[in-house]
Amino acid sequence: MAALTADRPTPKREGKMLSLPVAASTLIYAGGIVCVNASGWATKGAVATTLKTVGVAVERADNSAGANGAIQVRVERGTWLMANSGGGDLIARADIGTQCFVVDDQTVAKTNGGSTRSVAGIVRDVDAAGVWVEF
Repeated sequence: MAALTADRPTPKREGKMLSLPVAASTLIYAGGIVCVNASGWATKGAVATTLKTVGVAVERADNSAGANGAIQVRVERGTWLMANSGGGDLIARADIGTQCFVVDDQTVAKTNGGSTRSVAGIVRDVDAAGVWVEF
């Protein structure tokens, strides 16, 4: 397509909610980090370099016995409280504003684990309860 030469009414989706088709043999828990895999199917957060984080599941989506896309998961973007990793991967207040990385469907880490983890989102706050991550 060519660049615009006049105004146009651009369609948009309201809000921060997505509904995505779930990967085969996948169970996504409500409150868990949701990613899309290299094929574009929704899956739970895990250590992998091919995942793209899209938000947090607002309800459980059990596609354990289903094929790719047999069900949808509702995902919301925003800033959510996640568990903090430990040891050298512990996220501190000094890390606010930096990227954090997916460890599992509820935990984020300071580093990419030697290039084994995908980006989770941006650290917005750190407190005793965990890490506030913007997805």
